[in-house]
Amino acid sequence: MPSRGGRNVRRNMRRLSMKIRGPVTEKAVTEILIAGEGYAVNLTPVDSSNLISSRSRLPVVTGPSGSRGAVVYTAKYAAAVHEAPGKLKGQPRPKKNGRSRGNYWSPNGEPGFLEKGFEEAKPEIRGILRRNYRSR
Repeated sequence: MPSRGGRNVRRNMRRLSMKIRGPVTEKAVTEILIAGEGYAVNLTPVDSSNLISSRSRLPVVTGPSGSRGAVVYTAKYAAAVHEAPGKLKGQPRPKKNGRSRGNYWSPNGEPGFLEKGFEEAKPEIRGILRRNYRSR
């Protein structure tokens, strides 16, 4: 006896696949970027707030290889600060014109702040993925 409904199954699978590849994934990637960025902000070293103010989120782009998004810091020195060893963290900065300029980095500042922010967001990211891809 031949099976019935195969055409409907294929059509529904195609629809579900297109939905997952498109808006569902774009929403999930956007939520992940927001979560990781939130943690990274707390770890970003602050001196004059230029670095933290240069942060932005690039729009999610969906292509044949999947969906991508990014959190970027556009200050010219962002990469140098991100890769800095953090040896001077908490130490006083040299005085300028006889005035104190505070300490190097901020108390919560960390080297590799962007990567560490996304690492700290892992539990939240798992929840985002579960929530967005649970069966509907």
